[in-house]
Amino acid sequence: MIDDMQKYLTELTSKIIGDRWKLLIIQNLMDGTKRFGELKKSLGDITQKVLTSNLRTLEEKGLLIREVYAQIPPRVEYTLTAVGYSLKPVIESMMAWGVEYREHMLLGIENLS
Repeated sequence: MIDDMQKYLTELTSKIIGDRWKLLIIQNLMDGTKRFGELKKSLGDITQKVLTSNLRTLEEKGLLIREVYAQIPPRVEYTLTAVGYSLKPVIESMMAWGVEYREHMLLGIENLS
């Protein structure tokens, strides 16, 4: 049975990284610092508005740092914080589960072992 603290911590984590774009942004930044345009291009069909909103949220939550360089045209770079990088095993675990799930679905097996 899940106690209240476990439920709270699961909900907290889900609220911070639970949507598709935030997770993909974090995953993209695992390789290192990226500019806004690089992130947009690597994420595919994300709109500029949605990317900006998600980057702001991740910055507010302390998962990434936004660095603005005073030049023309302005250059903005995004880098994960130590807290952001600490999500690496979580993302790797999710990818491993996805591989296992896909294999089971391809084989027509309903239950994961």
